[in-house]
Amino acid sequence: MDLKAFNYDLPEELIAQDPLEDRSSSRLMVLHKDTGRIEHKIFRDIIDYLNPGDCLVINDTKVIPARLMGIKEDTGAAIEVLLLKRNADDVWECLVKPGKKARTGARIVFGEGLLVGEIVDVIEDGNRMIKFHYEGIFEEILDKLGQMPLPPYITHKLQDKNRYQTVYAKNEGSAAAPTAGLHFTKELLEKIKEKGVNVVSITLHVGLGTFRPVKVDKIEEHHMHTETFNISKEAADTINRTRAAGGRVIAVGTTSCRTLESAAADDGTIPARSGDTDIFIYPGYKFKAIDCLITNFHLPESTLIMLVSALAGRDNIMNAYETAVKERYRFFSFGDAMFIC
Repeated sequence: MDLKAFNYDLPEELIAQDPLEDRSSSRLMVLHKDTGRIEHKIFRDIIDYLNPGDCLVINDTKVIPARLMGIKEDTGAAIEVLLLKRNADDVWECLVKPGKKARTGARIVFGEGLLVGEIVDVIEDGNRMIKFHYEGIFEEILDKLGQMPLPPYITHKLQDKNRYQTVYAKNEGSAAAPTAGLHFTKELLEKIKEKGVNVVSITLHVGLGTFRPVKVDKIEEHHMHTETFNISKEAADTINRTRAAGGRVIAVGTTSCRTLESAAADDGTIPARSGDTDIFIYPGYKFKAIDCLITNFHLPESTLIMLVSALAGRDNIMNAYETAVKERYRFFSFGDAMFIC
C-alpha cells in the first residue's frame, strides 16, 4: 500500500500540548467499525460501551526518565541520549544525538560524573549500545539526572511528570507512555470493574519503533523495531475465559493490541509468554485476539494509523480523522480518545 494513503491535514493548534486536569474528561469518538457510524462522547462514557463479561486489557508499563543530557568527555560537546532497551550488564540500546559525534569508544559524562556512558557498538539502524558506569543504584541516578521523554511535538514543559504515566503504571522500562491509558482514573476503573468487566494487566515496554516515521513509499517494506513484552498466566487465563464465554477482548492502546496479537495462536488463544515483538499491523491483517480498541488520534503516515486502519478499515479511519479535525478534537499523546468497536 502507498504511504500517502495514510496522510491527512492537521492544523498545528489541534496538537494537544498539555494534559487535561481531569483525565477522564477528554472527548471520546466512538467509531463503529462495521458501519463507520460515529458518536461524540466524553471519555468517562466509555463505561456505557463496556458489557459485563468483557475483558479490558491494559498495559502496566511505566515510563522511565529516559532522556539524558551529557557532554562528550574529550571535547565537551553536548550529547543527548535516549534510553530505549536494557540488555545485560548495564548495556542499553540508545538513540544518540548528534550521532556523528558518538563513535565506538566515545565516553559521555552525565551529572558531572555521577554517570558515564561508553559507546561499545553502533548497530544496524544507527542506534548505539552504551555501557554505563556508576556507583550506587542505576535507577536512583536515572531518577536524579533523567528527564521524561516527551514526544518532540509537545513543546510545553510538563509540570507534573506523573501526568505522562497511567494511573496503573507499575513495571518500569518504557521510553514512551501507552497514551490511550492516560484517560483512565482509578475511580473510573473501579466503576468498570463493578459493572462486571474483567480488567487485566499485561506489559509491553514501549520503544521508539512504534513512533519512528515510515520512510518507504510502500508500507510493506517498513521494518518495526523490537519491543519487550510479558503476559502472565493469570492475564492469559482471564482473556481466554472471556473469549470462551462470548465476551469481547478490548485492548487499551495499540501497545496492548500489538502484545496480544503477537502472542495469540491462530485460534485467538493467548498463552502466558514473555519475549520480543516487531509485529507490524496494517490493512489486510486478520486480527486473532482483540475485538475492540481504545486508542488516541495518531500522526499522519504513522504505523499506528495503519494499525487502526487495519481494524476499522482505512476509509472509516480517514473519515473519522477528517471529522475529528472538523470537530476540533485534540490530537496525539495528550489529546482525545477513540473507541473502535
